[in-house]
Amino acid sequence: MNQPPGRTIFHIDMDAFFAAVEEKRNPSLAGRPVVIGGSGDPSKRGVVSTANYEARKYGIHSAMPLRVAFKLCPRAIFLPVDYEAYSEASRKFKSVLLSLTALMENAGIDEAFLDVTHLLESPESAAEKIKAGIKEKTGLTCSIGIAPNKLLAKIASDMLKPDGLTIINENDIEEKIWPLPIRKLYGVGPKTEEHLKGIGIHTIGQLAALPRETLIEHFGESYGQYLCDASHGIDESPVITHWEPKSISRETTFQEDVKNWQVIAKTLAALAKQVVADMRDDGCKAKTVSIKIRFSDFQTLTRAKTLTGHTDSEEEIRKTAFACLKRVNIEKRVRLIGVRATNLKKN
Repeated sequence: MNQPPGRTIFHIDMDAFFAAVEEKRNPSLAGRPVVIGGSGDPSKRGVVSTANYEARKYGIHSAMPLRVAFKLCPRAIFLPVDYEAYSEASRKFKSVLLSLTALMENAGIDEAFLDVTHLLESPESAAEKIKAGIKEKTGLTCSIGIAPNKLLAKIASDMLKPDGLTIINENDIEEKIWPLPIRKLYGVGPKTEEHLKGIGIHTIGQLAALPRETLIEHFGESYGQYLCDASHGIDESPVITHWEPKSISRETTFQEDVKNWQVIAKTLAALAKQVVADMRDDGCKAKTVSIKIRFSDFQTLTRAKTLTGHTDSEEEIRKTAFACLKRVNIEKRVRLIGVRATNLKKN
């Protein structure tokens, strides 16, 4: 399989983004361990969204329960998630990227891919221009990976943090990519990592040495082929400048498990309202509504209902969500509840 010739892809990754935004608006946080997550109260339920580099020294990382993070570093500053502030900073840094090229893939609130193949200036010059522009507009730093494809660019941006700039060419794969642990390969999660280590594979290079047939035998045709290609630095995926949403959902985890019907109903109505607001922001209507209920013992149920036509009516979405809820026997306390709109159509 051949790579598309002569592509230059950037992956821009903001450094400890949420924490950096908080430090920018409260400079006294600089140099102190800062953890962002949930309501900012480590005695309550919630997970770490971002930990700054000081906090990471204590082993704190994203998706870790706040209670665990507090045990690792009781002196850390715990702050609630402020999506409004982070979204505003995200819009500002992405406006810098779009001033360079319209070929931007929005990969998350704190990251993006750019296809800069067409630029006349050198990749290094363009990257430095991006860094300076983001610093000027937001006061924040980013790390940039430059490579012939998205896969390698994403790996590269993680190699030198914070405020890093790393270039990987196709002839660097053996020296720079193969010695890395397999978890550094995009698409390899904990279960795949555990499976690979079980058969003696610990580095990307060891993965690359496995025959394609062996990977397909272990992981199936599609994922096995992906692991084979990715371990050799092969990635043909384009920079996608626009995504059509497949679903829009909102969910919440209660601080204390609840069985009170009124609390559950009020929360479901609020979530339905948020889903409708998100749908209208995206210019979408939905035909299918589903709910998710997770009980205190972590049993999780979903119920769905498909309407006769597409709608963005808050009343109709809410009524449909409640119709789904009536099909759930709530005998146990509820830990989490969610609403999802699918089967979407653009207005």
